[in-house]
Parts: sequence; C-alpha cells; structure tokens
Amino acid sequence: MKILRRHLCTLAALGTLAALSLGPIRALAADAPPPGAKVLRYAFQVAETGFDPAQLSDIYSRTVTAHIFEALYQYDPLARPVRLKPLTAAAMPEVSEDFRTWTIRLQPGIFFADDPAFGGKKRELVAEDYVYSFKRFADPAFKSPAWATLEDAGILGLKALREQALKSKQAFDYDSPIEGLRALDRHTLQIRVQQGRPHLLQALLTGSDLYGAVAREVIEAYPGKSMEHPVGTGPFVLKEWRRSSRMVLERNPAYRERVYDAEPAADDAEGQAMLARFKGRRLPMLDRVEISVIEEAQPRWLSFLNGEKDYLERVPAEFISQALPNGQLAPGLARRGIQANRIVGPESTMTVFNMEDPVVGGYTAEKVALRRAIGLAIDVDREIRLVRRGQAIPAQSPVVPHTTGYSPQFKSSMSDFDPARAKALLELYGYVDRDGDGWRELPDGSPLTLTRHTQPESASRQLDEILQKNLRAVGLRIEFKTAKWPENLKSVRGGKFQMWGVASSADKPDAQAALQRLYGPAMGGQNLSRFKLPAFDRLYERMQTLPDGPERLALIEEAKRIAAVYLPYRNHVHRLITDVNQPWLIGYRRPLFWQDWWQYVDVAPTLKAQP
Repeated sequence: MKILRRHLCTLAALGTLAALSLGPIRALAADAPPPGAKVLRYAFQVAETGFDPAQLSDIYSRTVTAHIFEALYQYDPLARPVRLKPLTAAAMPEVSEDFRTWTIRLQPGIFFADDPAFGGKKRELVAEDYVYSFKRFADPAFKSPAWATLEDAGILGLKALREQALKSKQAFDYDSPIEGLRALDRHTLQIRVQQGRPHLLQALLTGSDLYGAVAREVIEAYPGKSMEHPVGTGPFVLKEWRRSSRMVLERNPAYRERVYDAEPAADDAEGQAMLARFKGRRLPMLDRVEISVIEEAQPRWLSFLNGEKDYLERVPAEFISQALPNGQLAPGLARRGIQANRIVGPESTMTVFNMEDPVVGGYTAEKVALRRAIGLAIDVDREIRLVRRGQAIPAQSPVVPHTTGYSPQFKSSMSDFDPARAKALLELYGYVDRDGDGWRELPDGSPLTLTRHTQPESASRQLDEILQKNLRAVGLRIEFKTAKWPENLKSVRGGKFQMWGVASSADKPDAQAALQRLYGPAMGGQNLSRFKLPAFDRLYERMQTLPDGPERLALIEEAKRIAAVYLPYRNHVHRLITDVNQPWLIGYRRPLFWQDWWQYVDVAPTLKAQP
C-alpha cells in the first residue's frame, strides 16, 4: 500500500492544543524526563490524525503506530537492497507451491504493553490477535483506507464477512470463523487466499504501522476511542497526545529482550560502521521521543539550528541552499558536527482529479482532453526550480524510484510541458472563449471554473500560484478551496472535491501498491481519483498473481501507459529528500519503505551542544 502524504504530504496547519481524553493514564500530560534520559526531539510538518492502524493512511500517524504495534515481519534497518526478516514471527513463512497457503509461527513470550483492559495480568501475543487485527480492516464501521489491500489479497471468507455486515446493517461478526484466517494453535497463524499471491509477505505481513497486532480487549474496553488509545507489543508506548500539537512516547517497560542486528552490504561502509557500533545493544536505545507539530518551514528549520530539535526530517526547500550549497553540507553546519542524509525518495507528488466530477471527471474524449490539457499546461520544471529549489526530478508515471518497474529511462507524456498543445486540445474539443472575457467555457457553453483543494501554508501557496499562472496562460480559470490537510483528506475520500494536490510514498518495494490508486475496488481508499476502468482492473488483478519477472514487468509498463492516457492523476515530481541530524543523534539512516526507526538510534548526551 502506498502511503498518502503531502506525505500523504502537503503541509497541514497547526491545530488545537486541547488534549484529548486518552483514558485513565493518557489524560494526564507526560512527566518531564528524568536527568540523563535519552530523548529524541523532532517535529512533524503535518498534523497526525490518530493511532488506530485500521483507520490510517497518513504518514505521520503511521510513524507513531509503527513504534507501538508490531507486524509479523520487518525490514532489515541497514540492508540495501531491502531484506525482510522476522519480527514477532519465529521464522520466515511456510508457503505452499501455489502461493495460496501461508503458515506463520509466532515467537512465544511476546507481551502487550500493560493496560487496565488486561485486568492487571500480562497479556501474551497470540495468533488469534492477528486474525482479529486483519478482520478489523474489513469492518465497515472503520471505513479503512487499507481495506482495498486486504480485498486484493483475496483472503478466503473475509470479503463475504464484510458484505454480510453491510447487507444486514449489523455489527461486524468478529467471532465468525473464516477459512482464510485461522489460528491453528496458540502461536500458529494460517492465511489462505483465493488465488496465488506471491507478494503477500510484502503486502500484508510486513509493516508495523498498519499490520501490527492489536488486542481485542483494548478495542472493546475503550469503545469509539481506538484512535486515541493505542496498545501494542512494540518498543514504545504513548504517554501524551495533544491533537495536532504534541506527542510523547516512552520506552515500553514491558518490551521483550531484543537486540540490534542487521546485515548491511559488505561494501556499505556507513552501514558496517553502524553495525559495529550497535550490534548486540538492547532495543530501544532511547528512553523517550517528543514530537511537536510545526507546520511552517522557517520555525521548523530554526528549531533545528537552535538545537531545540535533534533531527529535521526533510530540510525545507527554501532552506536547502543554506543547508547543502552545491549539494554539499554547509561548512558552518559541518563544523558543528551536523550530518546530512540524502536520497531520491520512493514517492511522487501529484494532482488528483475526481473522475466522478462533472467537469474534470469522465472517460469520454472531451473529458480526457481537458485533463490532458491541464497536465500539459503545468510547468513542472518551474515548480522544481522556484518552489522545490532543485530538490526533485520530474515524474513520468505513478511508479516511484526504488520499486519494481521503475526505470529512469522511461519517458511518457506525463512530464510534458506544452501550452501550445494544451490550447490546441482545448480548442479541438470545444473548450473555447465564447463571450470574450478571456476564459474558456465548457463545450456546452456553460461557465468553466476549476476548483482545487489546498492547505493554508507557504509551500502550498507557492505551488498554487504557479498552477494558477500556468492555467491562466491557456485560458483556464481556477479557484482554491483552503482547509487543513485532515479536512481535505476527509473530503477527498468522500469524493467531495474536484482537484487536490497530494503526494504518496511507497511502503514496499513492489510497484503494484502505487498502481492500486487506479484500481476500481480501491475507490474511497487508495484510489482517491475514483478511477474505474475494467481493462485496468483486469490488468491489475493479473499482476497480483504473478511473481516478479518479464511478464509482470510488461503489465506494469502497460499500466503506466494507461495512467498517462486517461490521466486520473497528473504526477509531478519525485522529491529529493535531505534529512539532517545533530551530532548527538547516532545511527540514523533514512528508511526506504518502513516507518519504524526510533529503536535503532541512540542519543549521546555527552556530545550535546548547549543551545
């Protein structure tokens, strides 16, 4: 599944500071850390939405849940290319030759964090917890954005159980056994799927942010509060939450004995040095993580420079020339021991068109022509130069770097900037200025005004200004509807929008997750555009059954072409990501497809400079 940003990742405005009631403990503010505690302090650039894995899609909430819950498998923190290994599982899965039966044995002796819901007893993680957790994605009450991924997997009986709840309008029946999700014994989980799913390990069994185990007792003890009361088996527990303002997590005192281990490539000097330093250290190495929400770039940048934050995720584009002039760490920062980590992100920014909108949606020639004309009018190179300060490369398709099927040599019309061709398309299909006011009308002569959802912060405003100028140059009028990011996400998921600017980041190395955004059954979840084309759906479903190889790659190439022709999304760029950290934060390496990393870093108080 792709993770949506503006990551889904447009920036959100700073919200209310009122603390939510989080139960008998979490209603109180977290105590100050004791002297000598190892504390990681940094800021999210977008507000979180909550901490129930079954209800999440945004990267910031998922960063928190990834450290509270645990999936069966995990990515090696240092291996490049990526490598999967057990987390709560005792070994890699036993898989039938036809990829239809997956059997996973859990490690015994793993326990959930203490919570009143357990009645004062230690609560062991068992196979039935994963059965329950996967079923929650199918519960219509949660409207889970990840349901399409579970539906794609074809788990026997799960879709029927969901449809039963929908038809009867009764509560989802968690106690009803299904063939595809079974606890064979206390520590053995079996998953059976309708058709072979060679990529099930990546799709469902890895990723603690979404597919970590939750305990049924906790969900039932706090009805309607699953977003604010997360309890898992992971290395951290939530101690304080002030919505859209502050999150504090502390080391889980009940966390099992787990030590740092990784397998960096032999020629990976940085990875080998990290392994030598940390191998055998008990995890997590931090005592506490304090996260604030700072929406605007300048205060976020200054808080890092002043030593108030230990880490700055994604140096804002407007400060990149100060941080890395000519691509090199600034001498002043280098003298302070500050370190930079830079990659081309496995992500894409895009304009989403609502395919059900009467103006920009639809599959007829004139509707496709309008979307393609809008795409041709967008000057991505100008966006890269002026707003992103050179920190991006043009996107040619929905498929992102570091994933299957991505090729730097692939070229499509997706990245073309050609106002003359845009005007010609509009003229050809009847989008002309009939009344002489300088703006084009619809082919039937009625007014044509485009509307785009956006956010009230500087980066979005700059992007909106460029887009407005681009469209004005071809005679198209656009208005902007401004709201906070979570509000926009809610509107878009409900289909109540015309256009939106957003981004998506891969959470696995398989390109099919990006292409799910065009898959009809994923509508209302990952398929924000509400695109529905039977030919694409058949291609996508065929892709699911194939292992990696030439046949599957050919299907990915065809999917790219369909995306460029119908243009339900106009992909803009793949961003260059530069993170910086203070010298006392040790062991950080940007994860590619996973969100959990706090447990792998350390803070050395003796290196900490005075602000």
